[in-house]
Amino acid sequence: MNAIARVTLDHLVVAADVLELGEDYVESRLGVRPQRGGKHAAMGTHNSVLGLGPRSYLEVIAVDPEAVKPERPRWFDLDRPSMHKLLAQGPRLIHWVVQCDDIESARAHAGYDAGVYPMSRGTYRWRITIPRDGRLPGEGLLPTLIEWADALHPADSLPDSEIRIAALAGAHPEPASIRAPLAALGLTGTLPVTYNKTPRLAAMLRTPRGVVTL
Repeated sequence: MNAIARVTLDHLVVAADVLELGEDYVESRLGVRPQRGGKHAAMGTHNSVLGLGPRSYLEVIAVDPEAVKPERPRWFDLDRPSMHKLLAQGPRLIHWVVQCDDIESARAHAGYDAGVYPMSRGTYRWRITIPRDGRLPGEGLLPTLIEWADALHPADSLPDSEIRIAALAGAHPEPASIRAPLAALGLTGTLPVTYNKTPRLAAMLRTPRGVVTL
C-alpha cells in the first residue's frame, strides 16, 4: 500500500437536540458563542461554527426541524435512539473529523467501512466518509475523513475566538481496535486511547478563561 497522504485534525463535532441549545452549551463552557453556519440539505441537519485557529473549528450540529428527512440515515448517529437519549441529557462532544489531501488513500489506510460522498453547505464543497447506516466510526473515536474541494475552508472566514485545541483523549473497552486504525492514519499522537468500559472522547481547549474540557 502506498504511503498515506497528509491527515490532520479538521474539526470537532458537538451534537445537540436543538441547535440553539448546542450554541448555549458551547458559549457557557468556552465563553464564545458559535455563529450560525448553514444547512446540509442531503442530511437534514444544520450547524453553527466556532473558529479554533487556522483550518480548524468546532461544529455544533443538530437535526434541522424544517428539513425533509433524508431517505438514508443521517450522519453522526443522529437518527439512532441511543443518541437521542444522550442528547436529551444535554449537548455533548461526540466526534472529530480529520482533513486529508487524498480521501480515497486515507480511507484505504483506515480500513473501516465508510462510503465517500460529495457534500456542500453554501459556498463550501467537500467529500466526506459516511457509513451507510450513519453510525459514528468506532463509537465516535475513529475520525470521519474529509477532503475539501479547494482552498476555501470554513475556518478562514471565522473570527479568531482565541480558543485552541490543546489535546484530545479517548477511551474504549477495546482500545486496540481503535489504536490500529489511528496508527494507520498517522494519528496515534493526536488521539491517545486508553481502556474504559464506556467509550469516551474528550477535547481539552485553551481558552481565555483557562483550559476547558468538553
